[in-house]
Amino acid sequence: STMKAAFYIDYLAAQGQYHFSTQDASSFLDTSLVATRASLRRLKQKGYIATPYRGFHVIVPPEYRNIGCLPAEHFIGQLMNHIGLPYYVSLLNAARYHGAAHQQPQVFQVMVQMNRPQLSCGGVRVAFVARGNAEMIPTVSLNSPRGPFLVSNPAATAFDLVGYAKHAGGLDNVATVLAELAEMIDPPDLDSVAAFSPTPWAQRLGYLFSLVGAIGHADALHRHVTRSSPESTPLDPGGNRTDAIRDLRWKLWVNVEVEPDL
Repeated sequence: STMKAAFYIDYLAAQGQYHFSTQDASSFLDTSLVATRASLRRLKQKGYIATPYRGFHVIVPPEYRNIGCLPAEHFIGQLMNHIGLPYYVSLLNAARYHGAAHQQPQVFQVMVQMNRPQLSCGGVRVAFVARGNAEMIPTVSLNSPRGPFLVSNPAATAFDLVGYAKHAGGLDNVATVLAELAEMIDPPDLDSVAAFSPTPWAQRLGYLFSLVGAIGHADALHRHVTRSSPESTPLDPGGNRTDAIRDLRWKLWVNVEVEPDL
């Protein structure tokens, strides 16, 4: 019943729906899960559908057959609803949506509460990064051509870039992105995200905002850092402290020279 399955995906696409579960297809086709999977496998071999996650399928229109999947932003919202997990698109991908577009990340970065394996679907890679309190982080809803998805707001994106600098091309790249992202951030918004983030992230972020000349942003963070009376912390947590210069304002050991590409 591959013809019937082909009719089903045309029927969905005609209604603007580009995702479905094996269970949905089985109910519509009125066939067993085993028979349904066999029909879907044939559609997959023809490139009409792709399966980013077991039991969850996307319809691949002709313009995306070359990547063998829909772009991640076209299905990430529906997929995470299907799995039933809080999430938001984060880091360099989030920065791009907020207008700070440097290099295109190789993977589509999604923040979730616990580590999960990376997903591959044709040429599309979705990498999950764990942040225990992901569901507390402020997000905005954006629209893809196939439905909405959540992205960290600009202030939250700035904190994550500093907190997960290794996932964002390192501190030089983070500073470069922050210089552009600063324009989208209302300094008071930094305070509300700071409450959900480790104090060292606020210290490092404040230092980097000063470095790129976002003085209002740095001042907002400095007030938060002062209230938190922090310990001294290294700017690069992975670096060593020998020869580090102490920055008294941020209580930072400046153990790496950050060179934004401005």
